Amino acid sequence: MRIYNFILLAFFLFAGAATELSAQNSNKRMTKQEYIDKYDEIAIDEMNKFGIPASITLAQGMLESANGNSTLARKANNHFGIKCHKGWTGKSFHMDDDAKNECFRKYKDPLTSFKDHSEFLTGRQRYAFLFDLDITDYKGWAYGLKKAGYATNPKYPQLLIKIIEDYGLYEYDKLYKTGRTKLAKKTNANKETVPEKAKFVKTTQSGVKVYSNNGVKFIFAKKGDTPYSIAKEFDIYQYQVRKYNHLRRKDKIEEGQIIYIEKKKNSSRMKYHIVQPGETLYDISEKYAVRLKKLCKYNNLSKNAKLYPDQKIKLRK
Repeated sequence: MRIYNFILLAFFLFAGAATELSAQNSNKRMTKQEYIDKYDEIAIDEMNKFGIPASITLAQGMLESANGNSTLARKANNHFGIKCHKGWTGKSFHMDDDAKNECFRKYKDPLTSFKDHSEFLTGRQRYAFLFDLDITDYKGWAYGLKKAGYATNPKYPQLLIKIIEDYGLYEYDKLYKTGRTKLAKKTNANKETVPEKAKFVKTTQSGVKVYSNNGVKFIFAKKGDTPYSIAKEFDIYQYQVRKYNHLRRKDKIEEGQIIYIEKKKNSSRMKYHIVQPGETLYDISEKYAVRLKKLCKYNNLSKNAKLYPDQKIKLRK
């Protein structure tokens, strides 16, 4: 009987912990970058169908829904603050806004909200002049939306523009009618850009230029280079080439890619780095020749953690 009671108690404790964990996860707030990553393809698709810049759609969604965290977004899937208006026959959600108990449109999912946003802008004459603007004129669209009465906040255009420029959302507008739904990932390929404060060291007998960054030697890979060819050139092991550069066995080395031929340092002379749009911890590790593992430790982050513009990343203890 005692064993039975113990098992029963353990079950309820476990169930309670699981419920609490589930509640915590459900309350986790979405970040700006997570919002972009989740909805960028939808915004690009809507841009190609309706001619609304993806940058504007994303920025409006982020601003109006507090990055998907607002009550309206969570309970009504309404990401653009669109009110019921005359003629709306769908479901509704009531909450206080400019006035008490205002009627907002309620959607079955966020995708439907994005689609209705496109139809809302294209279906009203007061927004028609916006579609005469160039697809890349996000500033014109931002000020035009305010002029047409989309929002009452006098700083609405500036708020949209700041979001677009802080997160480089204007890059999405360049995908208009290209058939692409994602931005290409940034790489070092074919760019042979020497990291700031790096120094030229020497040229090897075979003509390979060697540089030093934070006291760590590196080269720019040639076309056809492999961990084996680089290891042979500098009398080191293949596993060291892969380890120093976080390369898996299946990864190919691209022409122009920075390849370190020595172990990165544990820290940098610089105290911290200010994150630029799109940067990762790996990019920062490459830039300062600081071990990725140490960057994770100094900043209490995982190696795949999402970084955000203006975030400070410690480069040493």
